[in-house]
Amino acid sequence: MDFGLVLQTDPPASGVVSLMQRAEREGFTHGWTFDSAVLWQEPFVIYSRILAETSHLTVGPMVTNPGTRTWEVTASTFATLNDMYGNRTVCGIGRGDSAMRVAGRKPNTLARISEAMKVIRALARGEEADLGGTVIRFPWVRDGAQLPVWMAAYGPKALKMAGEEADGFILQLADPYLTQYMIKAVRDAAAGAGRDPSEVKICVAAPAYVTADDSPEALAHAREECRWFGGMVGNHVADLVTKYGEHSSMVPDELTDYVKARQGYDYAHHGRAGNPDTAFVPDEIVDRFCVIGTAQDHVEKLRALRDLGVDQFALYAMHDAKEEVIDVYGEHVIPAVNA
Repeated sequence: MDFGLVLQTDPPASGVVSLMQRAEREGFTHGWTFDSAVLWQEPFVIYSRILAETSHLTVGPMVTNPGTRTWEVTASTFATLNDMYGNRTVCGIGRGDSAMRVAGRKPNTLARISEAMKVIRALARGEEADLGGTVIRFPWVRDGAQLPVWMAAYGPKALKMAGEEADGFILQLADPYLTQYMIKAVRDAAAGAGRDPSEVKICVAAPAYVTADDSPEALAHAREECRWFGGMVGNHVADLVTKYGEHSSMVPDELTDYVKARQGYDYAHHGRAGNPDTAFVPDEIVDRFCVIGTAQDHVEKLRALRDLGVDQFALYAMHDAKEEVIDVYGEHVIPAVNA
């Protein structure tokens, strides 16, 4: 199993770079960041610094979207980084929950994501792409250029599209039941499209908080540091409930039930511990969706996810123990999972 570190690009950028260097030293293979231009600093500028100061880390957004950047600019940025540092980027893409809504726009449609994935991937590889009637190609992209495009998804139509079209699937929760359910949907769709399902990489992304013991006090603190995640996922779940209803055969109740008490969401606290809009998230959801507890607890849950077909666990480190979780994963968790 590969391991990734996910950060927000809060200033100073040097702090983000330092944590990514630390992650590489501890055995992480991927460095991801949020991409929301209003809320955080520009990630692609920081990626160049991360790539320059690491030797093998693969970097990318979790996730960008096809609405806040024109597709040829996105492709050119990835292709430039890959030309400079050697195919060490990955394009995570989704609807643009925070990036679009904070700017007063609706998240992107699946049809728009589908077209954007095709264009961005083709251009970054040096191939031709059609921009609404104008066919273009980057003449400077060298042979051998690559850019995998991984799609974030929850709903049935998005899962189907990820399986049919994406190089990888990003699932932002670490609940084994839902992971199994969604991996099956993606792989069934891949097989139905004539693809080899094993070629679609599976990435589970969720907060990870390591406690010294299983005492109620330690677990309570860990839950409070990670409760924000249930609120962030709840934004996507609320959209699914609006589209498919509270109880639908299209979306499992295990995903949607907990948002009934959701009152709203202020993006000023997006992805941050102590978010006041996530009080509705129960402890059960934090325990299911995140990875908390002792190092051995982490090992056991990650082994279970790996056995379900997860290729990468990308841990969100938006809490008060960023350095500690990186170090414990490097010293104890990654070696045990990959023994």
